[in-house]
Amino acid sequence: MELREVEIFLVLSEELHFGRTAQRLYLSQPRISQTIRALEVRLGGQLFERTSRQVRLTALGERLRDELRPAHDHFRRAVTVATDLARGVSGELRVCVASYAMAGPRFTEIVRDFQARYPDCRLTVTEEFPGEFARLRTGAYHLMCHRQPITEPDLTIGPTLSREERILLVRVGHPLALRGHATVEDLADHAVIPRGGIPSPMYEAYFPATTPAGRPIPRGPQISTTSDILHRIAHGELVHPTVGSFLSYYHHPEVTHVPLRGHPPVKSALVWVTNLENAAIRAFASTAAEVLARTGLSESG
Repeated sequence: MELREVEIFLVLSEELHFGRTAQRLYLSQPRISQTIRALEVRLGGQLFERTSRQVRLTALGERLRDELRPAHDHFRRAVTVATDLARGVSGELRVCVASYAMAGPRFTEIVRDFQARYPDCRLTVTEEFPGEFARLRTGAYHLMCHRQPITEPDLTIGPTLSREERILLVRVGHPLALRGHATVEDLADHAVIPRGGIPSPMYEAYFPATTPAGRPIPRGPQISTTSDILHRIAHGELVHPTVGSFLSYYHHPEVTHVPLRGHPPVKSALVWVTNLENAAIRAFASTAAEVLARTGLSESG
């Protein structure tokens, strides 16, 4: 089996969905189907049961998955270790922030310190909402700044970047702005953003389905960028729970904020795929921990 075939098989065995597998690997769905069919012909048995409703591993598929996964993880880890030994902290380190509010108030200082310490490593930081973890798994990014909770077992949670109280963004002149605060119960009277690609545990922590009294919280129109969120808040289509550091990075003249009571503080952290960890990732995480300790914000993930 070729490495690409192994990756396609293993991702499909996780997703059990040809479309999501194609998206995750940035391949066409026919390419996924053709590869699996070719593997089944070569091995002489069916790896997946396919119906119009679901995809399931056969007993043969389960055995192949269990045999291949440790070997594949070991191979990727060996390549990473060899690359680290050859290059040290060099090459490129790609960091994704789903929103700069998730990066915390010291992120600029962390970036500046890392660049000063490791000039041979080219650091790029990209804002990409909603920060899907699939982008880490495919290698599009090496690190991500993301909100807790993070529950995916293949991810390492690094230094906590921030711990902040929640606020609610509303349009200027909104009744909640005039009152001066909001509660979770108030969310039942106003729409919030739909989940989209936001990981379920994080979305549910921010945007619960119901209030403590059991009232449903409406969902608004689909959004694609932070600017779109602000635009829709300004037009009264949404309210948006977030944290104070959001206001350090984003602004709209028709949007204001009030404290959001009844929710615990929110944490954000660095996160990366455990099996893809390399010297540059470790160096950035270490730099972040040192900066946060120096500024009194240190806290384990």
